[in-house]
Amino acid sequence: MSNFENPVLSVKNLRKQFGDGCSKCRNLSEAKLSKNYCPHCGTVYACRDISFDLYEGEILGIVGESGSGKSTMMQCLYFDKEVSSGKAFMKAYENGEKNIFLESTQRKRYIKNNIFGKVYQNPMLGLKMDFSCIGNIAEKLIGAGERNVSKMEERAKELLECVNIPTFRMEEEPKNFSGGMKQRVQIAKALSNNPPVLLLDEVTTGLDLSVQANVLDLIKKLQREFKISMVVVSHDLGVIRMLADRTLVMLNGEVVEEGLTDQILEDPQHEYTQQLVYSLL
Repeated sequence: MSNFENPVLSVKNLRKQFGDGCSKCRNLSEAKLSKNYCPHCGTVYACRDISFDLYEGEILGIVGESGSGKSTMMQCLYFDKEVSSGKAFMKAYENGEKNIFLESTQRKRYIKNNIFGKVYQNPMLGLKMDFSCIGNIAEKLIGAGERNVSKMEERAKELLECVNIPTFRMEEEPKNFSGGMKQRVQIAKALSNNPPVLLLDEVTTGLDLSVQANVLDLIKKLQREFKISMVVVSHDLGVIRMLADRTLVMLNGEVVEEGLTDQILEDPQHEYTQQLVYSLL
């Protein structure tokens, strides 16, 4: 069960904009935007002051259509993009007292290598396609400070077994693998440093339905075994329904509804959430 005392990750007013903004849009609460775009100066507000807490052992789902800002938010959290403003605190980093967005490049690298794991929608972003599977995991472990080769090999084999990659293929390069297998290797790599927080961005998009189901089962199983907290982003409410304890619904860069997943599915309040839920039925 989740522990709702201390969040493992707390995000406050995360904002990401493309453009400088103008007098008509800088104050977002009064701005007259067209979706998430300012018609006066052309600034795009991909994320508009997003706040949430993630608790121990919890899976938080973030659902929204393409362009709603959910993947941009994940890129900001993992430092793949710079935030425009906002704060994020992690219990496993400096006891949750430092805004990780303001840390140095070196400290951000430390957080990426030791505290976060991330699985990308496109495995090309999360894996080196011409390294072996074991080499990919070793790369993440080296980043986290491991230097013992036999320990790294052992850890890699253990994780690859865990995600059902057959032993005889562990020395192979992921470029030879199917989409579902690539995602499983990415998951093993993301888990290699025992991260307290795992970020999963549209990890089943583009996979066949049976493969999707396998990947989702695997995520559930790993979450139970390792008690990891996860943020799962998807445009597919079916994925969120299967995985998430709580859900945030995003539209045009902002959170329009949040609550327990069951509650949102049974009694959606926002018009957009209602459309999403009814399209599932």
